[in-house]
Amino acid sequence: MAPAATPPAAPPAAVSPAVEAAAAQAAKKEAAQVARECILHLLRRDPRQCGVPRTRWTLAELAPACDFLGPLTLPGLSQLLQRVGIHYKAARDYVHSPDPDYLDKLAYIDRLLAEARGSDGRQVVLYQDELTYYRQPTLARSYEARGRPQPLARRSQAANTATRVAATLEAFTARVVPWQGTRFGIPQVVGFYQQVRAAYPEAERIDIVQDNWPVHFHPDVLVALEPQIQPWPYYRPRRWSQEPSPEVVRRWGGLQLPIQLIPLPTYASWTNPIEKLWRKGKQEVLHLHRWAEQLQVLREAFLRFLGQYALGSFDLLRYVGLPVPG
Repeated sequence: MAPAATPPAAPPAAVSPAVEAAAAQAAKKEAAQVARECILHLLRRDPRQCGVPRTRWTLAELAPACDFLGPLTLPGLSQLLQRVGIHYKAARDYVHSPDPDYLDKLAYIDRLLAEARGSDGRQVVLYQDELTYYRQPTLARSYEARGRPQPLARRSQAANTATRVAATLEAFTARVVPWQGTRFGIPQVVGFYQQVRAAYPEAERIDIVQDNWPVHFHPDVLVALEPQIQPWPYYRPRRWSQEPSPEVVRRWGGLQLPIQLIPLPTYASWTNPIEKLWRKGKQEVLHLHRWAEQLQVLREAFLRFLGQYALGSFDLLRYVGLPVPG
């Protein structure tokens, strides 16, 4: 019997113009993304590593360095950068924390937060920091007529007197405990810790998360607190004594405040939410203020700003980036 004839192959299905256009658009988008990542990788390098004797890239130096994209004219490169979303922008200050225990310290604070959350108020976690502000108003943007007129910072001829502020910010309520004065040395630090203790009389342990300013951990300060148990050594200048003075032992040795001092990673102010409270205070009180001739009025205004959070605030929790209870 003769074998059955093989049926002819079906002609390939026609691809609609819409599908072809979509595929071409997807390929073009993918190519633009690849080009963007390659260019950004190059831009974020020091030009001197690529043989360019400058500290910043210019189009003239960037074009030949982008040889992986093929020949490029300067107008062509400028158009490409615009197309992939890369612009000539103002820089900002940036400090990378050099702390080798950066992640471990943040994990330790997270553990303390978890413990405090389930403690029914027996354990409290507070973020703490200090701020110095001055008599004269700080410059900032404000509304004014178009043209030459500018908003004015009305200054006094008096000395630009400094005011020191310290505060704690409770992690779950944003309750603020403030202190204000002209100097924040060892006696004032101990007095402030006593004030914080009085604000939380029921707490069995108060964890104060703060930066690595050495005065925080001075032996004359620690003598007023319970023994410290956190795992990292405190930084102190080598010229300091490692023991408290006999006078402060007699004065504060019996306090034994139930406070643990928890150091943040070094040079990592972004890990302390209370920094945003200071930013809010500058925006609402200090920028372009009109009290340069009335220092006491200015100080009272800043204390009123802090005092509005004496009972906590969900709005402030959101502002500083802390979670709001559900």
